[in-house]
Amino acid sequence: MTTKTLRPCPICKKPRSEEFSPFCSARCRDRDLAQWFNEGYSVPGRPATDNDISNET
Repeated sequence: MTTKTLRPCPICKKPRSEEFSPFCSARCRDRDLAQWFNEGYSVPGRPATDNDISNET
């Protein structure tokens, strides 16, 4: 018999809700989305070079 341990909500650390997984509520889900919109999170990547910038136009 195995038991599955669910991680808590990444925003407030309360237990997750099936409806809003991996968050506990719509409020925490929306707070996380706002962090992405406001550039509070970032995904690592290689640094941009001058060639990358000039090729975009």
